[in-house]
Amino acid sequence: MTRTNLQLRSLVKSSGELEVSLVDTPLPALGADEVLLHLEAAPINPSDLGLLFGTADMSGAQASVDATGRPVVTARVPQGPALRAMAARLDQSMPVGNEGAGTVVEAGSSPAAQALVGKKVAVLGGAMYSQWRVVPLAQCLVLPEGATAAQGASSFVNPLTALGMVETMRREGHKALVHTAAASNLGQMLNRICMKDGVPLVNIVRKNEQAELLKGMGARYVCVSSAPSFFQDLTEALVATGATLAFDATGGGPLAGQILGCMEAALNRQATEYSRYGSTTHKQVYIYGGLDTRPTEFVRNFGMTWGMGGWLLFPFLQKAGPATVQQLKDRVTAELTTTFASHYSKEISLAQALDLDVIGVYNQRATGTKYLIDPSR
Repeated sequence: MTRTNLQLRSLVKSSGELEVSLVDTPLPALGADEVLLHLEAAPINPSDLGLLFGTADMSGAQASVDATGRPVVTARVPQGPALRAMAARLDQSMPVGNEGAGTVVEAGSSPAAQALVGKKVAVLGGAMYSQWRVVPLAQCLVLPEGATAAQGASSFVNPLTALGMVETMRREGHKALVHTAAASNLGQMLNRICMKDGVPLVNIVRKNEQAELLKGMGARYVCVSSAPSFFQDLTEALVATGATLAFDATGGGPLAGQILGCMEAALNRQATEYSRYGSTTHKQVYIYGGLDTRPTEFVRNFGMTWGMGGWLLFPFLQKAGPATVQQLKDRVTAELTTTFASHYSKEISLAQALDLDVIGVYNQRATGTKYLIDPSR
């Protein structure tokens, strides 16, 4: 086996040009507690797209080939705030891919590492859009017997995010959840968790067909944000569930504020006296995504006891501590093909990931367009 590795990398130049290409990189020597993974599956998550394309305008992207005949995609990052947002990564070629799965083909000298040779494992650790990857044992999750790499490829980001939302709810004293973009792979996973654990969940989607998808899974509370009755529907669902915590994947636009406003209206249904400061129950919206790139806008019609902030998986895991994280990982392993099953609309190779037509689909970040890269193809 050669000790080089074909890897997808993203470079934003200080000139404002994005370059995405396939590069041969050296493989490091194995440490005692490290393994060499032959990657067979790596999902394209929204967080991966943020690193892959940055703030570039992909509507004007162009395709070419390098001296070896491999595909290259270039695009412009607009001058101004978009380029300034990329300041920390300018002129640095960066590997992409948060998570993936494959087969351990070589291991370091420790008995624990040697025990993984030949096993299918899932890995969280970056640079997963690669043919090969050297990773520490601590980043490996051994897949259940018979599970495929495709089944295990999304074992971390979506499952731990969904479980982290429920754990955050419990730790912060809430009793129910609201989730936006709820028909996504993550949203469907969160529904299965909440139904299994008896947690009331209010789902917000954009389209009627997305609502029907969730209702077909057994979701009880589904609100369509484009419907004329959206505010009434959401308020009634909040009255029924008592939800005072929301996780918003859209980020921009008025939705986060609208959720807080409906939470306040729902709480006021039970108010026994008027207060000009609003309800005393804390209402919280965590923004964890950026599907809507507009500024976040809200009207303060929800009293004075509220919060709006950011939430990310990795800071949550650090705060939760090793024991809690291990419990969550154990649950993912036990329910990998049921509660935490992921679905992909297409599997592509590393080279196909740089096809402009293919990019045009998976970069939509729309329901039903989640792609899986198979670096071994």
